[in-house]
Amino acid sequence: MQSPLTFRAFQSTIRERYLSTDAARGTPGTFMWFMEEVGELATALQNNAPGKTPTAEERANLAEEFADVIAWLTTLANINGVDLEQAMRKYTDKDGVEGVKD
Repeated sequence: MQSPLTFRAFQSTIRERYLSTDAARGTPGTFMWFMEEVGELATALQNNAPGKTPTAEERANLAEEFADVIAWLTTLANINGVDLEQAMRKYTDKDGVEGVKD
């Protein structure tokens, strides 16, 4: 069994594998790739919408697109010097975000 994956470990893996290429591309180019993945996630969500019967391939694609969006967001964080684990604490600390958006 694999150990649980933390934001820090994931961000470190993405940094080790891709930072030189990502930094050379820069924030604007990386953001465009991120947005393309968000669009692919939107399509996958539509294919798996309530009331539809998605195929096994559509379900697998949905999970893949979520992973892609998280990976590209992590890349943006890396090239902009943002520690995602620290940033996410705003949602886990007792004095963090309160309430919900309608």
